[in-house]
Amino acid sequence: MGPTFSKPLGSRETPIPGVVLFDLPVHGDNRGWFKENWQRAKMTAAGLADFGPVQNNISFNETAGTTRGIHAEPWDKFISVATGRVFGAWVDLREGPSFGAVFTAELDPSTAIFIPRGVGNAFQTLEDGTAYTYLVNDHWSADAQDQYVFLNLADETSAIDWPIPLADAELSDKDRQHPRLAEVTPLAPRRTLVVGADGQLGRALRAALAGHPSVEFAGRAELDLLGGGLDDARPWTAYDTIINAAAYTAVDTAESPEGRAAAWAVNVSGVAALARVATAHRITLVHVSSDYVFDGSRDVHGEDEAFTPLGVYGQTKAAGDAIVATVPRHYILRTSWVIGEGGNFVRTMASLAGRGISPSVVDDQVGRLTFTEDIAGAILHLVGTGAPYGTYNVTNDGAPQSWAEIAADVFDLVGRERGDVTGVSTEEYFAGKAAAPRPLRSTLDLAKIKATGFAPAPASERLSAYVHALPRA
Repeated sequence: MGPTFSKPLGSRETPIPGVVLFDLPVHGDNRGWFKENWQRAKMTAAGLADFGPVQNNISFNETAGTTRGIHAEPWDKFISVATGRVFGAWVDLREGPSFGAVFTAELDPSTAIFIPRGVGNAFQTLEDGTAYTYLVNDHWSADAQDQYVFLNLADETSAIDWPIPLADAELSDKDRQHPRLAEVTPLAPRRTLVVGADGQLGRALRAALAGHPSVEFAGRAELDLLGGGLDDARPWTAYDTIINAAAYTAVDTAESPEGRAAAWAVNVSGVAALARVATAHRITLVHVSSDYVFDGSRDVHGEDEAFTPLGVYGQTKAAGDAIVATVPRHYILRTSWVIGEGGNFVRTMASLAGRGISPSVVDDQVGRLTFTEDIAGAILHLVGTGAPYGTYNVTNDGAPQSWAEIAADVFDLVGRERGDVTGVSTEEYFAGKAAAPRPLRSTLDLAKIKATGFAPAPASERLSAYVHALPRA
């Protein structure tokens, strides 16, 4: 029996999430037939994930009844038949509500199927001389052996109705020994790695993801982005997402020779190393940027505005953004005026108010505060909802304010007079001081992140809660 000719390219969903059956156009005449077994642009347009195959394998089977499986591997597969026919059987062996779901179908050269990581795959040949071919998106590695899951072909729970009884089929001894479904440990989802987990944002992410079994946290002691050997530092095939919360943020020190080198090392070289790993292993890279990539010449900054950094810190952040933007799966979250655990402007103002000091504060720099819990929330929202990859502005919401207005709000919240804060210009404040240039207008347009369904909390609400939670002197 030959392939079905002239079917249009199309896809069909199956009972197993992520498993997609494809009809392939096969063109035939008196000489034989031809088909495009894999055509990236057409396949992705038809609904196939752009899964990045790196290897093509062919299994030739001498006789009908040859049966192989059930194997779930730590990579995705695109399976088709070159010659002959097979009965395919697939069982979901991933952790989750669809664990144990079964789908079967007959494949010939006009049919193909996409099998995501963790779904058990098996087939039985229905004709002699059957060649079974599959594309995979990772290379075999001994480090990944703990990510394989197997199921017995005769499992009673799955109850696969093999066309040729297994007693009459050709099986390997190894396949006969695989466990039943009740004894299978489901394959856990890929992991998330938070880099720079000891900083302000890292601590917020620790709080937001506390107790999550598939999330790992790494400070510099656990993962040095600048020490070399990052490619082999982790079993990267086991990771789905890297959240980069590491950054050099000493804006003024970055203008010194030592600070310039450190800023470029952390914000550019370290980011480039992560980008290389993420690209090679199809990992989603989440990166946090800054309003300092702009010169502040516009009242409101959109995601597509061209970079115009004024100082070294902004230059390194812009360079890092440009690198991350080359990663196929990336989110860049651009923020401003970040407030979290540790030393920051709000804590400083609250401390001054508590000690009876009346400060002079810059009143010609305008923007919005961004609390780290909201950055963490935006990250989890974008990744969790599968929002389109790209750059998103993320700050707290509300009317833009100057630093002096925010300081007055802090004074008011702790019981001091707002008038105890005196506004001064940036030029006056930094007169005679070694300081980096700063954008005067840092307000970021939030329309894009809001369109994904994420609503940043008003800055005033977050500020009030933050100040009231501070310990009193």
